[in-house]
Amino acid sequence: MNQYDPKRGIALSVGASALFALLSAYATLLAPLSGLDIFAWRIVWTVPGALLLIALRKRTPILRQLLYRMVTEPKLGAAMILSAALLGVQLWVFLWAPLHGRMLEVSLGYFLLPLVMVLVGRFHYHERLDTLQWLAVACAALGVAHELWVTGAFSWPTLLVSLGYPPYFVLRRKINQDSLAMFTVEMALLLPVAIVFVFTGGSLAMIGGRLDMWCLLLPGLGALSTLALASYLKASRLLPVALFGILGYVEPVLLVIVSITLLGETLSAAQLATYVPIWIAVVLTALHSVRLVRLAPN
Repeated sequence: MNQYDPKRGIALSVGASALFALLSAYATLLAPLSGLDIFAWRIVWTVPGALLLIALRKRTPILRQLLYRMVTEPKLGAAMILSAALLGVQLWVFLWAPLHGRMLEVSLGYFLLPLVMVLVGRFHYHERLDTLQWLAVACAALGVAHELWVTGAFSWPTLLVSLGYPPYFVLRRKINQDSLAMFTVEMALLLPVAIVFVFTGGSLAMIGGRLDMWCLLLPGLGALSTLALASYLKASRLLPVALFGILGYVEPVLLVIVSITLLGETLSAAQLATYVPIWIAVVLTALHSVRLVRLAPN
């Protein structure tokens, strides 16, 4: 049974959303690295960051216990490998998109994801939604429906995000281990793949003489990634699935702002009909979150 903590969970979720939005713009500073190169270096630099967090929070015994159970319980080991793979795909597309002018499509995936998570919370976990939550869902659904009507279909980056993350969160809850320890193991499982990409992708030659990369930009990538992912995954365990899903609207709103102001993408009048209802959903979610925090015991 999960121990919910709305105050801490909401703070972690919103903080993670801000860091993820910053990370999408940060990726453009890493030119000439490609999306796959940045994905690989992100994993390489996130692993030591995650291990540092483990040490600082005195979770080393918990991490050791998880590793032991993965070896002695094949089902748990297989579940953790699958969890790492699902997360790895999402990390790659998030960094690939801003370098290929597809960030708005990924943003739409993050707009759709909360709706999917609300459905998972309502029908898989049998969670109940209050009036403000239902209104937020209705507004968001209106915006998403308009986008589908305009485009005729969702692009593959949109579908990858919106349909790829929910199985990952469901699997994580089913595994039901310490969130930080699981995150560290997931990053460690992705590390061999990342190292192969580093040595075969040619990125070492591109940044060999770049002291700014080695001393600032790549360590910064690891630090941002570690803090954002650790906060996001911890929030997923501290909040009901439906509320965690609806709070996911904070991130795509920030991503749109970053896409327009920092990445030079444009938002057409037709797209406003998609995003305005979703922004209203964010406001309704904020009101619900404030009320929830006030009602939570101190």
